[in-house]
Amino acid sequence: MPDPTVTKTVRTRDLGFLPIPPHCRHRPDEVFQLRMWQTAVFALASTFSMNLYYVQPILVQLSNEFDVSYVKVSRIPSLLQAGYAIGLVFLSPLGDLIHRRQFIFLLMTAAAGLTIGLAITKSLVAFEVLSFFVAVVSITPQVLIPLTAELAPPHRRASSIAVVMSGLLMGVMLARVLSGIIAQFSSYHNIYWMGVGGQFLLLIVMYLICPDTPPKNPDLTYFRILGTMARFAVTEPLLIQTGLILFADSAIYAGFWVTMTFLLSGAPYNYSTLDIGLFGLVGIFGIMTAPFVGRLIDGLIPWAAGLLFIGLILISMAIQTAAGGINVGAVVVAIFVLDVGVQGLQVALTTNVFSINPDARARLNAVVILCGQVMGTSVSTRLFVEGGYRAVGYFALGLAGLDLVLLFLRGPHLPNNRWVGWAGGFGMRKVRPGEVMVKEAVEVVVDHMAEEGQDGGGGGRRV
Repeated sequence: MPDPTVTKTVRTRDLGFLPIPPHCRHRPDEVFQLRMWQTAVFALASTFSMNLYYVQPILVQLSNEFDVSYVKVSRIPSLLQAGYAIGLVFLSPLGDLIHRRQFIFLLMTAAAGLTIGLAITKSLVAFEVLSFFVAVVSITPQVLIPLTAELAPPHRRASSIAVVMSGLLMGVMLARVLSGIIAQFSSYHNIYWMGVGGQFLLLIVMYLICPDTPPKNPDLTYFRILGTMARFAVTEPLLIQTGLILFADSAIYAGFWVTMTFLLSGAPYNYSTLDIGLFGLVGIFGIMTAPFVGRLIDGLIPWAAGLLFIGLILISMAIQTAAGGINVGAVVVAIFVLDVGVQGLQVALTTNVFSINPDARARLNAVVILCGQVMGTSVSTRLFVEGGYRAVGYFALGLAGLDLVLLFLRGPHLPNNRWVGWAGGFGMRKVRPGEVMVKEAVEVVVDHMAEEGQDGGGGGRRV
């Protein structure tokens, strides 16, 4: 029976006036095949959407530019996080309601346009207001990740999501690295001009390659979308478990990076801002393992992949706690392992959550990304000031241990609607459909042979 929500006619224009390239148009009788190079473009678009992280290395320059204290400019990162959270909650669920292609165009255009204001304004108040709204619309990756999950074939869904998510994490790292380098040798204004150019360039590329897909829930209203999102947040055990694990994961990651600046700028390292920024390159190498990480996750059940990557996070934080203030090599290893672990954990658990309801992936994604960054940043900063890098390390290890507890509360094969327990044995590898058929065929043959053996044995006794 055909799905009544599927668009029957071919839509040829975005926003009523912008022609859609013929190869991007949705045709109900054709299945769109998302190729890896298109996934890579989605990842690149995610990278240049992370405008909200340009500000972190340049707070001192901003305080000089606007002639205010460091305390005043330190409000800007908080405004950015608040804006991003609002965008996640109130804008990203629209991905389940409207055409995602034109939604992505609107977000990228708004973000690039507002970033022009950041590049030219001379007022601190204007800079703060613009920063807030830039963060609100910088949610393109959170629209692209559910879209990728829909378009990618099931056997490489995790691999495709890993690539797009690596673009998001790459954007966080590159924003810090490039911002520090450009501010060191040029004006901070050029950081934002670079972001504007990158976003408009990617906007053109996305116009040429992003497929048009029909709305997932055209029968719902915006407020019903928000209502169902709230219902998911309190009624889905798998979603709540994943949200809590990734909340702690996000707090570990944010706390690690914000206190890394303090650690490397003090004794025994005494590195410059530029030197500290270059440590982001180590994180980028970790993120570049995305294709391998995705293939690994595709072969494991999500629970097993989650256990593996939580283990990597624990190893990373143990190395940092033991030797982060003694040997810079320990810091490098901790950064690399942490980025692999954080990326893998997010991909494994998010991919699993998307299976709850394929028509609600944007809402599920919005719920699962609980903002642990604010908590991780504030708590870790206070701990570093009062107890040094080891206090931060113990806090991170505690959060990683909490992740393990939360993971083990629900066993690897527990049905999505059960809150606590263990079911289905200990199998950790995904069973492909073909393998299931072979297994069933073997079981049928074995049963048949057993029955024949019993008949033959019985016949011998009767003779």
